[in-house]
Amino acid sequence: MMQSMGQQRFGNVNNVAQPAPPTSAAGGAAPPHMANNQLSSTDRERVYQWILELASPDTREHALLELSKKREVVADLAPMLWHSFGTIAALLQEIVNIYPMINPPNLTAHQSNRVCNALALLQCIASHQETRSPFLQAQIPLFLYQFLHTTSKTRPFEYLRLTSLGVVGALVKTDDQEVITFLLSTEIIPLCLRIMESGSELSKTVATFILQKILLDETGLSYICQTYERFSHVALILGKMVLALSSEPSPRLLKHVVRCYLRLSDNPRAREALRQCLPEYLKDSTFNNCLKDDTSTKRWLAQLKKNLQEIPPPQSLADAHRMGMGN
Repeated sequence: MMQSMGQQRFGNVNNVAQPAPPTSAAGGAAPPHMANNQLSSTDRERVYQWILELASPDTREHALLELSKKREVVADLAPMLWHSFGTIAALLQEIVNIYPMINPPNLTAHQSNRVCNALALLQCIASHQETRSPFLQAQIPLFLYQFLHTTSKTRPFEYLRLTSLGVVGALVKTDDQEVITFLLSTEIIPLCLRIMESGSELSKTVATFILQKILLDETGLSYICQTYERFSHVALILGKMVLALSSEPSPRLLKHVVRCYLRLSDNPRAREALRQCLPEYLKDSTFNNCLKDDTSTKRWLAQLKKNLQEIPPPQSLADAHRMGMGN
């Protein structure tokens, strides 16, 4: 993987088969290991057969489609995929086969749908407690970063980026320290920031959710606030998003943006900087109507404003005593 400029900035501490939907930022479908596993013996035999069919290029496309449909109802599908011979190699082959279609961008809807079915199975593996750690140790998410680097606005590319983000979203949703440590060693932050700036609303939402989950981890917050360059890049993109949301409101996206700002305000140096650069639209009544039914976001926004209030220095010894600062 070649490093992008964004990665250098953040360093190391980017009858057509219909794919399964990617993980949503706010909740999405239940992880595969949480699903009901009431399968008949006949159905389970079909699953086994489809997994075997992944090994052959002639039968793989149909098997990808059928297995992607089953990922919510087969609780142990992820271990079955991970431990079956040649399956992960077959899924990675589906991903690598798309690389030539990226530059120049000529990905078709059929090609996008097919690789997104493979990505849906990787999302299943990323979500499962038993397979998540070996999935990271094999550095499989790095194969998806080429898709996140794409900028084409066509529907096949947008769906490809969104489904790839869904895999990373499934990882961070687990609140696993190993996930954050892995992601911070890659270029995922600058990749998310670029999508937050120029992607579709849904892609922006998932990318912002990923950033939010990284920030909610202490290591992630410290990493982003470690240098002014990292913090300023994040603050710049969040500010642009607020400006865009002021004219085209999206309660779902605004929720994640506000939560990112609130978490940044927990860091002393970031809090001081936010006092100077927090967008005015978050200080006035611009989003009152957008948030009228969202009590949690309104509470976060109120807490953010409170965190950024400067405590004036005491004017006299008497004031210091009243503030509990006297001897």
